[in-house]
Amino acid sequence: MHVAHINFLPPPKELAAADVFAHWPSLADIPEAAASSGIKVSVIQAASRRERVARNDVEYHFLDVGQAKPLIDRGYQFASQLDQIKADVLHVHGLNFGEEAFAISHYLPRLPVLFQDHADRPPRWWRRPLWRRWYANAAGMAFTADELAHPFTSAGVLNARTKLFAIPESSCRFVLGDCAMARAETGFHGNPCIAWVGHLNEGKDPLTVLDGIAEASSELPDLQLWCAFGNAPLLAQVQQRMAGDPRLAGRVHLLGKLPHARVERLMQAADLFVSGSHAESCGYALLEAMACGAFPVVTNIPSFRALTSEGAMGELWPRGDAAQLAAALVRAAGSRPSREHVRCYFDDNLSFAAVGRKWAGAYAHVLGRSAP
Repeated sequence: MHVAHINFLPPPKELAAADVFAHWPSLADIPEAAASSGIKVSVIQAASRRERVARNDVEYHFLDVGQAKPLIDRGYQFASQLDQIKADVLHVHGLNFGEEAFAISHYLPRLPVLFQDHADRPPRWWRRPLWRRWYANAAGMAFTADELAHPFTSAGVLNARTKLFAIPESSCRFVLGDCAMARAETGFHGNPCIAWVGHLNEGKDPLTVLDGIAEASSELPDLQLWCAFGNAPLLAQVQQRMAGDPRLAGRVHLLGKLPHARVERLMQAADLFVSGSHAESCGYALLEAMACGAFPVVTNIPSFRALTSEGAMGELWPRGDAAQLAAALVRAAGSRPSREHVRCYFDDNLSFAAVGRKWAGAYAHVLGRSAP
């Protein structure tokens, strides 16, 4: 079986092919995961110059599509490359590229096309007839959780014959590490020590999380919350809430934006990971936490249910409900699996190797074969 991954969004023109991997680490993540299951994988990447790179058992074909202005011409370029490498399945990254994939299918009508969601949204109503046409013959769609396909099925973009696959959007390369060493090195502490990683915005709902932390502190007096964040439109409200509640004084630490390596040390130091997200296509911070052995206390949303096996490895709480969050924190602090057990779950279900096995099964399904 030979699977071709395709990325229609070109990288910055000034980057050589070898430099794109540092700019876009995700370019290699899923192809390498799929290749780890024994599948032959190639990647076709739209670019401003033609190059070829071999890396970790995956071949990357950078195609110069700058001169092919009409979409049908670009489709021909991609189709010619796919025909040349004899691909059996086309894995399209992003649901917003149905028109590009449709152009390829004009030349390769028998090539099964499998789309992967990357936090995409269904189109406005006036574009839906076009989307229906583009996706009419899709062999399948992959979402972190099947429920995430509902906006697309409700919009009539996907038909009843479209096979849905529940596959995590990606994984994480963080390691378990040594908790005591991470705490000694960073100063992160608490009983429990709780990590938050996410923007301070309405979608992540930090204010509800602060309310839950305050309420839980009556039963967990040594609780400490460490907050790493990027964008912070709610920073003033968060600071106001902290200043107005003595239960949060000295208990909540706003760390701001941290380097990726520092985030890993935070997760390795944490007992628990908390999230108040109202919606996620996957949940990269949750993957990072579980890779480091931190036990999740996260909202009961489709992607988090999928990543925690319906709460079998984690505490799920209703979004926006601070009282339920407080109760979940108390339960998790009093009884949770070991860090090693959380990591074992991650290895079995969420690691790149596990994701690769899921993709192997999806590819085999659309080809009517048994997975390798």
